[in-house]
Amino acid sequence: MNVDARSWLFTPGDRPERFPKAVASGADAVILDLEDAVAPDAKPRARRSVLAWLAQGHRVWVRINDRRSGYWADDVGALASSHGLLGVVLPKTESAADVEETAALAGVGVVALIETARGVENAGHIARAAGVVALALGSADLRLDAGLGDDPLAWAYPRSRLVFAARAAGLKGPLDGPDMQLDDALITRVQAEQARAAGFGGKLCIHPRQVSAVNEAFGYTRGQAAWARAVVSAAEHSHGAAVRVGGEMIDRPRLELAKRIVTAEQEK
Repeated sequence: MNVDARSWLFTPGDRPERFPKAVASGADAVILDLEDAVAPDAKPRARRSVLAWLAQGHRVWVRINDRRSGYWADDVGALASSHGLLGVVLPKTESAADVEETAALAGVGVVALIETARGVENAGHIARAAGVVALALGSADLRLDAGLGDDPLAWAYPRSRLVFAARAAGLKGPLDGPDMQLDDALITRVQAEQARAAGFGGKLCIHPRQVSAVNEAFGYTRGQAAWARAVVSAAEHSHGAAVRVGGEMIDRPRLELAKRIVTAEQEK
């Protein structure tokens, strides 16, 4: 279960021919979707397709339908015994109980997708719920629910609330909502860079073309990697004292950042 993934790619659960393409896209995590990407009359078929894919030994995440929908119980019940299920993404999470009941019945960790004003206000409780592994911002639905516009200032509060709720609960930075522009990788890259600067740990994607831009934005440049290696090397001989590297005084927080970068580069 890789909750350190940068890019999380949604793929409609009723389009099994797309599953292999999603896995080959370079996304760190693939989410087979049973919710918004699937029409109501296609949900049973999508559930069967997802279960068949899992039964073949594939390891993916699944976005189920929300706890207050008429599909949630069937989704959770069907997935509970599935091998290869890395975890579930729970849309419209509004309370710790939403997460805890889902995790208990599904038997896997839950990415809590925050898509309503109530969910934003309860982010701290949700982040501390038993079974939660990450928070995620459902920007499209939140925009509708809260009446938010495009001005970045309108999004400062919900975005910061999720970031601080996640970190205070010991979780990684939350996942940013997807870029709805499918054909401009530059926009996706800029949005992902802004999300990372705001404290997010990854980003949801709705098209394979977005994956590389997100991975690059949440990765490290060659210069950053070289700096990190130099810092870690210098610290090995400092006996715990602050060190000077390239004219910069390296204290404990900067050393920890350097170690994080080195580890991330080694895991590529």
